Amino acid sequence: MSNVSGDVVDVVVQARGPVSPAERAYAHDKIGRVRGVAPGPVLFARVELVQHADPARERPAFAKAELDVNGRLVRGHVASATMFEAIDLLEARLRAQLERLAHRADAQHLRHRGGGDHEWRHGDRAASRPSYFPRPVEDRELVRRKSFAVGEMTVDDAVLDLELLDHDFYLFTNRESGEDNVIVRAEDGGYELLEPSGLSSLAHTSAPVRHRATRPPTVGLDDATQLLDDGSMAFVFFVDAETGRGQVLYRRYDGHYGLILPSDAVA
Repeated sequence: MSNVSGDVVDVVVQARGPVSPAERAYAHDKIGRVRGVAPGPVLFARVELVQHADPARERPAFAKAELDVNGRLVRGHVASATMFEAIDLLEARLRAQLERLAHRADAQHLRHRGGGDHEWRHGDRAASRPSYFPRPVEDRELVRRKSFAVGEMTVDDAVLDLELLDHDFYLFTNRESGEDNVIVRAEDGGYELLEPSGLSSLAHTSAPVRHRATRPPTVGLDDATQLLDDGSMAFVFFVDAETGRGQVLYRRYDGHYGLILPSDAVA
């Protein structure tokens, strides 16, 4: 990996694969400019560019970034046909997230997600996501990590974190019910709340959130893995039969499994 230094000294650009110096410099400049719309000091900015050599990939250029905005993480990741296009998409994504962070207290900002010039619409998001590597089941490994959500939070807070971290789902402990819940993007541009009991009223939620009718199963990790392998879903939210805590098993872009545990769960 190689770092780029230049006028913006606090943006670290890392590269893997045949990424040119011009592409690294372009990312350094573009993400450096994004800091100007941050609603607070950017403590660090890290960019990773990956150029896959596989000619069968339609979008071999992968770009992702992580910004620490005064202790709040903002992330984005995209894929495109060329690295320059991927960097442009990444810049647009980060700008939209930083603007959302700046207006987090404005409930209407969450209600009208598709109205702004810089909003990331669901069709664009899906088209820019990296494709999944078709790793054989027998070669898949399990990667465990804790949820980013620390402590109990409201559904609106979970929606904001999901957007800022550029996730499609987000495991958190619901302040209203005390349960482990998941907030997930819906196809119509809103959000769905996945919860074991259906106790949340959502009456005072500003974001367009609705309950998902199906309840997460209470199973072990092996059964959850089988559900993920047998279905077409990107993740499985389940209540662990041994601990009683909610967990999320998901497909990583590298073809392996990822397991997300509550932040206070015992490893």
